Amino acid sequence: MALTIQAPAKLNRFLAVLGRRADGFHELELVTTVLEGVPDLTDTLTAEPAEALTLEISGPTGEGLTADEANLVIRAWRLLEDAARRALPARLHLEKRIPHGAGLGGGSSDAAAALRLGNRLFGLGLDEASLLPLAARLGSDVPLFLLGGTVLGLGRGERVFPLRPVPLEPLLLVHPGLHVSTPSVYRALQDVGYPFPEALASQPGGAAPPWRNDLTGAALWVCPPLAEVREALRDSGGEPLLCGSGSCWAARYRSVPDRQTAATALRADHPDWKIWEL
Repeated sequence: MALTIQAPAKLNRFLAVLGRRADGFHELELVTTVLEGVPDLTDTLTAEPAEALTLEISGPTGEGLTADEANLVIRAWRLLEDAARRALPARLHLEKRIPHGAGLGGGSSDAAAALRLGNRLFGLGLDEASLLPLAARLGSDVPLFLLGGTVLGLGRGERVFPLRPVPLEPLLLVHPGLHVSTPSVYRALQDVGYPFPEALASQPGGAAPPWRNDLTGAALWVCPPLAEVREALRDSGGEPLLCGSGSCWAARYRSVPDRQTAATALRADHPDWKIWEL
């Protein structure tokens, strides 16, 4: 019997770079919300038992992705096999809707979905405490998708703690069709200079975190056309924030009508941009 699981996108609402560590990674503090319930920003992973492990990729953003051992879904499945100490042969199908290289965590979400789906399909009985270390081995963003909701991330982002849900303001997400490499953005921090290392101040329970991303300058250095998107969002009355390392931008608005007016104008002026209203 086939099982299906959803893999939603995420939005980093606060991202502080606190310095570079001895291991070459960067010390981060993040507040991230998983964007559950947004069909156009949700991948779908389906699995059913089979004679061997295979992966098929389709969907509007699946072009160019490879279904080999380097794919995060396959890597997650192999880690499950190691944990189970046996093969878990299955036919996997990934329907991609989250754009690649946009800072929305699509690949990480797919990996987390694979861990959860394989655990269910084969009745492995692994709890969250067992899955989180596997997720951290796959990537810094993978553990937060196991928790869902709004999450505090520390270290590389892999140390995750659930936070009280904080409603999102009226938002637009704008993807200009650009691809930004996350490693190149972190390398560029050395060229543009590190932001002042200021951690998140204590917040009242349920309060929205500061609207901040310390990777913005480095991302603009790597991909200067991102600046056009930021200015267009500012001109529309929004307060823009780069999503992760880019290339997607979020912008928050004072009201739903303001957001709708901005979306209409941006779609008319930039018909090649993908725009979502949240």
